[in-house]
Amino acid sequence: MADRPLTLMAVHAHPDDEASGTGGVLARYAAEGIRTVLVTCTDGRCGDGPGGVKPGEDGHDPAAVAAMRRKELEASCEVLEVGHLELLEYADSGMMGWESNDAPGSFWSTPVADGAARLAELMRYYQPDVVVTYDENGFYGHPDHIQAHRITVAALELVDLSPKVYWTTVPHSAVRRFGEVMRESGPDGEQSEPVEPVEAAELPEIGLPDEEISTWVDTTAFGGRKFDALAAHASQGDNIFFLRMGKERFTELMGVETFVRVRDTTGAALPENDLFAGLR
Repeated sequence: MADRPLTLMAVHAHPDDEASGTGGVLARYAAEGIRTVLVTCTDGRCGDGPGGVKPGEDGHDPAAVAAMRRKELEASCEVLEVGHLELLEYADSGMMGWESNDAPGSFWSTPVADGAARLAELMRYYQPDVVVTYDENGFYGHPDHIQAHRITVAALELVDLSPKVYWTTVPHSAVRRFGEVMRESGPDGEQSEPVEPVEAAELPEIGLPDEEISTWVDTTAFGGRKFDALAAHASQGDNIFFLRMGKERFTELMGVETFVRVRDTTGAALPENDLFAGLR
């Protein structure tokens, strides 16, 4: 380890996932001198086009969207000071059940072994000490997130490495806080007339009970960078709510990133507040 830097590898499905899911840790660890590697699996072609035009609507050009999102991804990486960006460039599969799931070249239709072999080559090259990706449900059931999980697990079986491995998650307490913000704000994130309370049944079925989360990383000092990285993906309307919070409120809600540790050889005690606990 003395002849190479400590390395974090984050495996994400689409351009902008790196900002929303791990923007804080990517920025924090880069600032601490750790080498950061982002692997983005798809080209994002099923995202919004200019003016918010959706896939399948007139004016949505998948190739143009992919080119635009690559530029946004590069801008986000610059903000987060990501050291190395690796693009697998599979076609975005779209949401579960879309025809694009089975389109030639889509990530979802790619054999896991093929994607795993490519990712394993990157792991051999960078020799990550920490690998982060999604859980088996892809955090919320998106096919490309699920596939990113699958190829990561398979790639780890192909390499002679023993990194700490984490799945991204969110505590149920944070989901509840987000519901409160939604209740207090209008659909665009601006303060507005009160709306009906958000019932527990209406909250997304994501995340874990707080006590099941192993790792809580304070990235408050990098909340502004995470905000700016998300803002770099300006074409994607799903980000607008978060951006209209403003940096201060955004950092208050998104300033701690949480994970489940699923593989470890260091014996670092849990819960932990550092992905590199036991490694330095």
